[in-house]
Amino acid sequence: MLAPESASDVKFEIGHVLFIDIVGYSKLLIHEQSEQMQTLREIVRGTEQFRLAEAEGKLLRLPTGDGGALVFRTSPEAPVRCALEISKELKKHPELRVRMGIHSGAVNEISDLNEQANIAGAGINIAQRVMDCGDAGHILLSRHVGEDLEQYPRWRSLLRDLGECEVKHGVRISSFNISPSQQRGRARRSLPCNNWKLGCVLPPHHGR
Repeated sequence: MLAPESASDVKFEIGHVLFIDIVGYSKLLIHEQSEQMQTLREIVRGTEQFRLAEAEGKLLRLPTGDGGALVFRTSPEAPVRCALEISKELKKHPELRVRMGIHSGAVNEISDLNEQANIAGAGINIAQRVMDCGDAGHILLSRHVGEDLEQYPRWRSLLRDLGECEVKHGVRISSFNISPSQQRGRARRSLPCNNWKLGCVLPPHHGR
């Protein structure tokens, strides 16, 4: 058996993570779980960002029971563009209640119990926590990603600062919501603080 890798040998890199899950997955019947996961898988694999990153060998996938994480080794914009593509396709599948969270942070490759390559790290954990702040239909970005994208006019008009929400173990996460520009006004009205399943503190909104 190979000696375990020491902490000093772990090689970190910055990964741009899109975490996805199906809301209410555990309450679905077995055949519904299978059908919805297959549909979601086809939608994700059909996105341009997924195909481009996979073709370049710059995409890592981490499946979970009710969704999964995509780790892009390309651009911080890649998971955001991918999420927007997914959101557009989901409009054709109202039965699929999906939420997404995005963060750029440290990741590293590991070996799982079957000695297969896998991926872990704070970048993935934080993307999942950001996602946990939302509900079906939400695409949430960590403050780090949101503030980076705010510097570019093409993204600024799509973003809304949601302030903080509390996730597991009392951890507080700051996040941004992103939605296509033609839906921005509607998204503002559909995300009032008291409709969030987790208490959020919204800052005053100033027009940009």
